[in-house]
Amino acid sequence: MPNTYTQIHIHFVFVVKYRAGLIQPNWKDNLYKYITGIVQANNHKMIIINGVADHIHLLVGLRPAQSVSDLMQDVKGGSSKWINDNKLVPGKFEWQEGYGAFSYSKSQLPTVINYIQNQAVHHQKKHFMRSTWTSCRNLK
Repeated sequence: MPNTYTQIHIHFVFVVKYRAGLIQPNWKDNLYKYITGIVQANNHKMIIINGVADHIHLLVGLRPAQSVSDLMQDVKGGSSKWINDNKLVPGKFEWQEGYGAFSYSKSQLPTVINYIQNQAVHHQKKHFMRSTWTSCRNLK
């Protein structure tokens, strides 16, 4: 559609099934690259990706041609298949059902980027179940 302009920034959070700490430092960067490829193949912009052993955060510049739920289905389905095909964990890897998706204005992006960049430090201080959803909401 000509003359269409959107600025949609979505912060996604999703966790390993049972919150198991399965994402290992020796392959997490390759996982992040793979997920970035999925996001880009769907014509969205990956702004930042990071996480810890049991969950991942993405900040995406979303194009309105695809729904949030369809993008998450592609990301979670494709990445779990990649992990399983490469036998990176014993047994079958799965993401937990569901995800968090939070929208932010352009002026809020530096705060969200900083939060995602500093996941390792953030989670040294706080337990995931009590902190992540609250922290994401508090970024607004």
